Amino acid sequence: MELRGDKVVLRRVAVGDGEALDSIVREPEVAVWWSPPDDFGGMLAVVFEGEVSGAIQFEEEADPEFRHAGIDIFLTARHHGKGIGTDAVRTLARWLVHERGHHRLTIDPAAANTAAIRSYGKAGFKPVGIMRAYWRNHQTGTWQDGLLMDLLAEELT
Repeated sequence: MELRGDKVVLRRVAVGDGEALDSIVREPEVAVWWSPPDDFGGMLAVVFEGEVSGAIQFEEEADPEFRHAGIDIFLTARHHGKGIGTDAVRTLARWLVHERGHHRLTIDPAAANTAAIRSYGKAGFKPVGIMRAYWRNHQTGTWQDGLLMDLLAEELT
């Protein structure tokens, strides 16, 4: 599987990607929002200019009455603010809508993660509401609010 965006290529995480991804997820600017996963195997590598620059993942709800997909992403801090995350999210969103048949996508950044919220907005996601005490911060142990955002297929740019 390989998906091409305007700036990025999304591909299955390869055996040699683990060290780079582990290093990225431990960067202070990333670690504040992400705890290191046990396994990167179910993710797609975000490749920018030939370099693994992060990872993106999706989950799909199979129940036909609630069918939709969710997205999550992290990128190296060196590439924050360059439109790479927006391109990666938009690329995966297009695939989920056009190839997987989803009519609705969700993404749920921390409510305090204004940079991510801005990026997801540029990809077409709209705020739905605050999910109180939604995620547990692995660094502080405190519960934090999340922002539920969604994108309908007909709104995809």
